[in-house]
Amino acid sequence: MMASETILIVDDDQDIRSLIELYMKSNGYNVLVASDGIEALAMVEQQLPDLIILDVMMPRLDGYELCQELKKITDIPIIFLSSKNDDMDKILALSVGGDDFIEKNTNPPLLLAKIKAHLRRYRNLSVKNNQNDEYVKDTSVIDYPGLVINLDSAVVKLNSEILRLSAKEYQILCLLAQNPERIFSVEKLFELIWDENSLGDYRTVMVHISNLRKKLETDSNTPKYIETVRGIGYKFNEIQS
Repeated sequence: MMASETILIVDDDQDIRSLIELYMKSNGYNVLVASDGIEALAMVEQQLPDLIILDVMMPRLDGYELCQELKKITDIPIIFLSSKNDDMDKILALSVGGDDFIEKNTNPPLLLAKIKAHLRRYRNLSVKNNQNDEYVKDTSVIDYPGLVINLDSAVVKLNSEILRLSAKEYQILCLLAQNPERIFSVEKLFELIWDENSLGDYRTVMVHISNLRKKLETDSNTPKYIETVRGIGYKFNEIQS
């Protein structure tokens, strides 16, 4: 763990904030705390943290609205922490740019493990950044008609305009674009991007693919780049110039 890593905890419940803050500090992290969305937004603009733990229900600016505002200025990982456990709440959290969604009664060691995993992936900003990985090609620029991905700078350009992607959207796009015409099942995508078994949680991948298409495709219903192979998974179309 890097000593300089800072976590921002945003929750209007002081007991929850204090509990997470104590546990994070005991594991070597720097910690910032905010009691509502407005306070958190101002704090992020002044001192950009490495990861945000975000409550859903808060006064002045709720977690969903705050997440949307944060994604306009940063791609740092955002973990939603909520007392709710409804599938629609999870889908909404991922749809607005969240990277994960866990319940407030989750034990602290599991929360810590999630934080470490997200920080590790965000630092790397690449999928399986290993020279022996079969999925990563040895090239710094991926160039397709209308789409350019610079792996060194993590900059994606669509029709010469910079495309703002979340960390996981970027990772999914890189994986697919580096392996054109190769079909990846939802299970395999979850394993490679989230670095764990999906355990049947297919919605997470589907929501991120949907969000990526909305940014990438002129018409997400007839995608040019990322194609759904019905009943199998997803692939990147190798478009000829």
